[in-house]
Amino acid sequence: MTPREASTALLTDQYELTMIDAALQSGTAHRECVFELFGRRLPGGRRYGVVAGVGRALEELRDFRFGDAELEFLREREVVSAPTLDWLADYRFSGTIRGYREGELYFPNSPLLEVRASFAEGVVLETLLLSIYNYDSAVATAASRMVSVADGRPIAEMGSRRTGERSAVAAARAAYIAGFTATSNLEAGRTWGVPTMGTAAHSFTLLHDSERDAFRAQVAALGVDTTLLVDTYDVQQGIRNAVEVAGPELGGVRLDSGDLPTLVAEVRRQLDELGNPNTRITVTNDLDEFAIAGLSAVPVDAFGVGTSVVTGSGNVAAGMVYKLVARRGDDGEWVPVAKTSVGKASVGGRKTPVRRRNAQGIATAELIAIDDRVAGDADDRPLFVDLVVDGVVDERWLGAQGVAAAREHRADALRELPLGALRLRSGDPAIPTIFVDGE
Repeated sequence: MTPREASTALLTDQYELTMIDAALQSGTAHRECVFELFGRRLPGGRRYGVVAGVGRALEELRDFRFGDAELEFLREREVVSAPTLDWLADYRFSGTIRGYREGELYFPNSPLLEVRASFAEGVVLETLLLSIYNYDSAVATAASRMVSVADGRPIAEMGSRRTGERSAVAAARAAYIAGFTATSNLEAGRTWGVPTMGTAAHSFTLLHDSERDAFRAQVAALGVDTTLLVDTYDVQQGIRNAVEVAGPELGGVRLDSGDLPTLVAEVRRQLDELGNPNTRITVTNDLDEFAIAGLSAVPVDAFGVGTSVVTGSGNVAAGMVYKLVARRGDDGEWVPVAKTSVGKASVGGRKTPVRRRNAQGIATAELIAIDDRVAGDADDRPLFVDLVVDGVVDERWLGAQGVAAAREHRADALRELPLGALRLRSGDPAIPTIFVDGE
């Protein structure tokens, strides 16, 4: 469990509670409803998105309780009436949640999450769910693009200093699900089982009387397989110092500045000439997916990415929304409901999504059946899994085991997409979204 406040109930917007207050007074708060979390489009003209944050959201849901401190705060501010405070005091989510599993790929209007509960129980989760899904999925989507263009070379997440302290842990987790190999963030390692890494910064070199002294100290502490940062002063001299100190078994050198395509080639040549053909070269200088792609023909062995991954490489939120799509009528039948605002229309009704695939197993469409329609055939892959049943969270999706399963699933799901899905330039989604609403 991530260290945090005992309750997550106030990680929400006030209007969630005022809606409950009004609905309790009008007698509609207990109507059975279906809420849906989805994105109308993919951010930045990307070809696919990666679902991330599922395990985090489920763990936060377990702690979603209004304790004495939270209730007193609401009472002092007169946010809601006394009867609503009594209702909140007893709040426990008792509904059912289905959705795309973590690590799944998604497309415009994919119904990533279906929350089936009373109006009051479901609406109060809107802000919490969106804040997690929007950020984590944005990071995972950007990270997945970086992993694809790295073409098998490892990438470490190093962006903790470029975002909020809690976001840093979430970003490290999401990047790992998307295929990053490690993080510099220790809390992500402790809480989520993400492999951690790290050696030294420029300050360590500057601390010592000479670069050689700094390298000697690092090698003495961490062994010759460590990675030495060689661009504090002159890179060529730094390489010579590193080899003199660590010898031919030096694990790696790191470059954090300069014209990387040219510099990496020069460093590789120098290392080889000095008898260090197996010393790895890691680069960490303001990289994003486009910079990594530009280094595809250069002898880089590993990458470290900071700002661009924790900010979603220019899209820090995935643009997802949470809407009421169905409610029970007075006759007990489901009534589809939808927003019709220009540019913000939603599709009403309960959904059942499948990934349509051809005989070769390549995805051709996101097929979404509405209400009780049936869509799909034997080659199609169902996308919904149970996440919460009658208020009980499915433990499979939680903790380090959930992260490991999500990481594996993302890799499998990406292999289903057509090759065009890996293009970096803006364009249409890799596959279309098709709603099936006829008989």
